[in-house]
Amino acid sequence: MSRIIDRSALLSLIEGAAPPVIIDTLPVTAYQRGHIPGAISIPSDDIIARAPAEIPNRDTPIVVYCKNGPCKRSNLSAERLDALGYTAVYDYDAGREDWAAGGHPLEPAAQEGPQPGQSPS
Repeated sequence: MSRIIDRSALLSLIEGAAPPVIIDTLPVTAYQRGHIPGAISIPSDDIIARAPAEIPNRDTPIVVYCKNGPCKRSNLSAERLDALGYTAVYDYDAGREDWAAGGHPLEPAAQEGPQPGQSPS
């Protein structure tokens, strides 16, 4: 069963001996605008199809998050991961807004190809 965690618990997990897989459950466009550093993008609608292939070990610690507390994508994703048999699922319910409010950086998605105004090499 998943557990709701706060920012300090997330930081402890990240700094621990076995850092978690962090999943941004928002749509890809939101992930591209900014996400918790190191997070991967698996929108909540895709979690059942993608998690088993991308995180095959069901004992891997996983943190899911979305935009903020009222956003229900992380809760839905945590429930789905529980149903898939994952044993260490954490829901950072306060989400991306809380992360940024705590003074932590958001990381934009890596850009593919040349940047605007640049020619391909």
